[in-house]
Amino acid sequence: MDCFITGTDTGAGKTLVTRALLHALAVHHPRVAALKPIAAGLGQYDGETLNEDVALLRQAASARLALDLINPYAFAAPTAPHLAAAAAGVRIEVDLIAQRYRLAQAHTQVLLVEGVGGWCLPLNEQQMLSDLVKALALPVILVAGIRLGALNHTLLSVRAILADGCALIGWVANIVDPSYLYAQATVAALQARIQAPLLGTVPWEVGGDPRVVAAHLARAGELLATPRSRVQKGEADG
Repeated sequence: MDCFITGTDTGAGKTLVTRALLHALAVHHPRVAALKPIAAGLGQYDGETLNEDVALLRQAASARLALDLINPYAFAAPTAPHLAAAAAGVRIEVDLIAQRYRLAQAHTQVLLVEGVGGWCLPLNEQQMLSDLVKALALPVILVAGIRLGALNHTLLSVRAILADGCALIGWVANIVDPSYLYAQATVAALQARIQAPLLGTVPWEVGGDPRVVAAHLARAGELLATPRSRVQKGEADG
């Protein structure tokens, strides 16, 4: 099952969770990959100029995809997508991203799409990130960065995802502040208030090895391991 991965904010752990899900899915399928259609902030990685998250996602994938499929829009300015695009003299086009997504589908059995920042982000003067998710017809997994303020950020994100008409199929609690003493209580409070299932809790770890994190996301891996053809048939039958 293909899926869109969003987060409660920048730094919530979307890339770590997406990389871990790729490792978890590799147990079920030999050809899995992740796209990050929009990335802001570039550096040098193995002699290439690209975004760090894009480099990490490409490394974790078992299916090899061309860079222009993984990351159609790469901007130098490390800021919100529409601001970075304006600085580069570019307009982000949802249709172009959808086209690249369909091309990437032909080379994969499961394809994850990682968002940028949080949920309520403009892409251009008319469209929001939610318009991209709806154009791709993808269900959503929310990565909640568990720290002080997580209750507000997470519950507002859940409300926004549902209000935008998107399907939230689960969420992941990612402990991002080891000094926060109420992490488990916060996760429990969220679990009591979010109808979508908690697909895993990621403990804080220096460096965040995605192979280790994958063990905490087995439930998510099993959910997403459903073959794409079966999901599409189920939607058609429904």
